[in-house]
Amino acid sequence: MPHAAEPGNLRLPTPEEAEAIGLVPLLAPYFRQAVPDMPGRLRAVFEAHGLTPRHGAVLPQLLAEEPLAVSELAQRMRLSLSTVSELVGALSRAGLVERREDPANRRRTLVAVAEDSRPTVEEFIATRSGPLLRALDSLSPRDRAGFVAGLAAWAREARAQPPGPAR
Repeated sequence: MPHAAEPGNLRLPTPEEAEAIGLVPLLAPYFRQAVPDMPGRLRAVFEAHGLTPRHGAVLPQLLAEEPLAVSELAQRMRLSLSTVSELVGALSRAGLVERREDPANRRRTLVAVAEDSRPTVEEFIATRSGPLLRALDSLSPRDRAGFVAGLAAWAREARAQPPGPAR
């Protein structure tokens, strides 16, 4: 990676990188729209239980493949097991997910979207994923793989970023 800066050293972006960086703020309205895009029932549950976007990030993982063990969910989300356990616990108390013992391994807990919440969660995920799915559909398989790899790398770096000084 010819442009990689050493940890603690800052570098200015190249013109091509500046173009990409300039696109990021254009996504801000999309992310701010998440709560208003929620079906009323789901919004009410999130508000009543103090759920946040981090809690909401669990739901598409469960729709993609369920049930999932909490440890598998933590790996997919690239979060600690304790963090995901807390998120799942809050979602369970809110009635959005169900936890049950894995019949094949009683030490594992499996998590799935609660059946009575499934239609509402599916509606929300379909609404929110529409722009991304249309963008992915417009890309070649190679470009799609590169786009996903780039997002994964960015997410990894963002999580590894030490907190900035208090302002």
